[in-house]
Amino acid sequence: MCVVYSLQAQLINMGVIPTLVKLLGIHCQNAALTEMCLVAFGNLAELESSKEQFASTNIAEELVKLFKKQIDHDKREMVFEVLAPLAENDAIKLQLVEAGLVECLLEIVQQKVDSDKEEDIAELKTASDLMVLLLLGDESMQKLFEGGKGNVFQRVLSWIPSNNHQLQLAGALAIANFARNDGNCIHMVDNGIVEKLMDLLDRHVEDGNVTVQHAALSALRNLAIPVVNKAKMLSAGVTEAVLKFLKSEMPPVQFKLLGTLRMLIDAQAEAAEQLGKNVKLVERLVEWCEAKDHAGVMGESNRLLSALIRHSKSKDVIKTIVQSGGIKHLVTMATSEHVIMQNEALVALALIAALELGTAEKDLESAKLVQILHTLLADERSAPEIKYNSMVLICALMGSESLHKEVQDLAFLDVVSKLRSHENKSVAQQASLTEQRLAVES
Repeated sequence: MCVVYSLQAQLINMGVIPTLVKLLGIHCQNAALTEMCLVAFGNLAELESSKEQFASTNIAEELVKLFKKQIDHDKREMVFEVLAPLAENDAIKLQLVEAGLVECLLEIVQQKVDSDKEEDIAELKTASDLMVLLLLGDESMQKLFEGGKGNVFQRVLSWIPSNNHQLQLAGALAIANFARNDGNCIHMVDNGIVEKLMDLLDRHVEDGNVTVQHAALSALRNLAIPVVNKAKMLSAGVTEAVLKFLKSEMPPVQFKLLGTLRMLIDAQAEAAEQLGKNVKLVERLVEWCEAKDHAGVMGESNRLLSALIRHSKSKDVIKTIVQSGGIKHLVTMATSEHVIMQNEALVALALIAALELGTAEKDLESAKLVQILHTLLADERSAPEIKYNSMVLICALMGSESLHKEVQDLAFLDVVSKLRSHENKSVAQQASLTEQRLAVES
């Protein structure tokens, strides 16, 4: 294999790609030569280093021209095999879009959608997959979106209500790709895309197609990112639609479900409170916080637990989380290797300590929160915001007799007084305040 690769690399360095592309252009009537060029392109396109050279030729134009001429399924498949690896390159994506490949793909989809012949089903999949791949490039995606008025965008929309699983999947993935900037997301939500995606999810609740569920949830998650979309999506009933998948045992679906809910409740106090009081949801989150085999699901569950508290600031939500056994997970989250997660955990724990310390006291104690905070403050590698929020939390814990005693036993004063000269002003100020509080309470 290495020998083959080094030969390919040598050929690329010798500039064989532009020569072959020229050959293809001149001798496109010669079937045997065309086929040899395609085989060579297929082999060379596997190498990452070839993509830049391909991008500097008119390969996109030549391949699309060739593709349009092929009537035979096998010949088209040969062209597809070259297009797929080349389309992974963003510059070539745009060239293929400009050369009219998308129109060819849409035509294939239209021709094959009702066929039950195996080769037609395969070709429909290849064409719709390639379509989604072209939308992964920012420029090619924006060109095809055309402000939401484009023919391509409209055709893709029509795939979502189709009865063909492959098209439903490609349609939902395409929407998720179009939903990569705020302008597109706002336009799509204002034009009813949410209802279409919810209808699609509804068709896949019982024994549904997992890939379609995952794609539709991905699209909803992306659409929920712009602030103005959140309230609209909440009032359209997206949370209810998403919660139907709580019983899913599929980690990819669980992961997207959690991400969608987390995006929706960001700064939406009422929605966060409603979800945070939903015992079924909170119990499922606590269960998923232990999904050691699926780090993504575990991380998202922790983040959603914390978000429910941070955005609702509700005593009832905190009580529900305490009763469901969620406190220990938030404490563990404060030791995460990701600063953003540590921070989210510390802010949630500070709210718990401020609003419901009595209810959570025993759980905070058995999760060894005070020892963890001592470690975070003593560790020089802890980020400034982690030190700051750890000290805020220490002060909030002083209202509990047993936790206060733990703080006294651990000689926090030494660690905190060292932080008074910290280079970060907020940390230094909080260290002075915390030191005063510790001295008064000792």
